[in-house]
Amino acid sequence: MRISLKTSLSFLLFFNVLFLCSPFLVKAQSPNPPIPVELLFGHQRLDFQLVFKRNFTPTSKFSLLAIGVFSENYDQNDQLGNSIVLPFQVNYALGKKGFAASVGAEANSVAGFSTTLGAQHVFSNRKFLALTVVSFFLNEDQNFKLFGLYEFKPAINETWTFYSRLQFMYNQNMSESLHSRSFLYTRAGLKKGPMAFGLGASFDQYGPAKKAKQNFGVFTKWDF
Repeated sequence: MRISLKTSLSFLLFFNVLFLCSPFLVKAQSPNPPIPVELLFGHQRLDFQLVFKRNFTPTSKFSLLAIGVFSENYDQNDQLGNSIVLPFQVNYALGKKGFAASVGAEANSVAGFSTTLGAQHVFSNRKFLALTVVSFFLNEDQNFKLFGLYEFKPAINETWTFYSRLQFMYNQNMSESLHSRSFLYTRAGLKKGPMAFGLGASFDQYGPAKKAKQNFGVFTKWDF
């Protein structure tokens, strides 16, 4: 598989931004929430995802959420499914129930760049993680996006944990009432310490015609 120069430069810029932010944000929480990095080696393409979330200070109501998602087909002649999506947002906590208002931006290899406004809710404990984000794009298409990431991690014994995740996204072009982009990702496997691995499936739809693409394979995930 050959990764394009555009892909490499986009991810280099994304990781540089996180690297520059880390000295100011990593010490903000104790203990720090992990930074999960995942690779899915599918039958048609490679999928990569990184999630970075930090509070500005231990008592601050402000936090940063950044997600890097990259997909590229093994077949260079097949362009459907190749994408880079880099949303990031600054959140302001509303109370102590996990709700927050957000402002940010999203860089998309297909749709381009747009600023966003929205809201977020997060709930987390040792067994569950639930992250829901609603975003309104301040672009000509007036996109509306609903994103959800939900993990269930019950302990099997003192060493091993069952790991499962349901993740979805739906993006609608509100100016023309057309489907823009959507996906449903599922993962199931085992977790030991910071490492998880197992089976994964990705179901994607693109554009108003909802052109479908599936990817099935094995995933590995590490919480840094």
